[in-house]
Amino acid sequence: MSKEDVKEPRGKVSRRTFLKGMGSGFVGTSAISTGLFNKEAVAAILEPETERISEPQMIQLHINGKKHTVRVEPRTTLLGVLRDGLDLTGTKEVCDRGQCGACTVMLDGKTMLSCMILAVDARGKKITTVEGLADGQNLSPVQQAFAEKDALMCGFCTPGLVMSATALLHNNPNPNLDEIKQGLSGNLCRCGTYPKVFEAVQSAKKISRKGG
Repeated sequence: MSKEDVKEPRGKVSRRTFLKGMGSGFVGTSAISTGLFNKEAVAAILEPETERISEPQMIQLHINGKKHTVRVEPRTTLLGVLRDGLDLTGTKEVCDRGQCGACTVMLDGKTMLSCMILAVDARGKKITTVEGLADGQNLSPVQQAFAEKDALMCGFCTPGLVMSATALLHNNPNPNLDEIKQGLSGNLCRCGTYPKVFEAVQSAKKISRKGG
């Protein structure tokens, strides 16, 4: 009889069995049922501590330099709050699946798909939407370049592209064409205006350097 055929006493867990279970990607059921872990340890493994929210609540969001207090349900996305709660409809709802980029905003300077983040998770972050880019009546360099280069058709994807381009130029003031394409790769344009979009971003970087 080989070593592999040796059966272990019922109710006991050997080091070999435990490691084999762990190696398979799970904590062995026998380890839990036989009391190898106490109840507190099991709870910590199976139910990590998280914030539980079941009822609508009032939260404060910092958007475009202003603080807004809104009532949200736990399931409400940031996109839903922006459009339906605050009437900031520049951020577009197109796919609502995190695939098209039309709902792109910036959180603490980094692009984020607002349909993919819950409003409650955006608390404490500086949120910038396309409405927050202009300085009064003066368009931002990216907005100005998109208008001058006619880098839009239907316009549904434009706000997201503008936000991604703004973040790109903030992190890389002088991107080459390949870097521009990579920076906007998460934004889909069904009308196919990519050549004009890339041209607009190249123009915007020149405007930014001139301080326009």
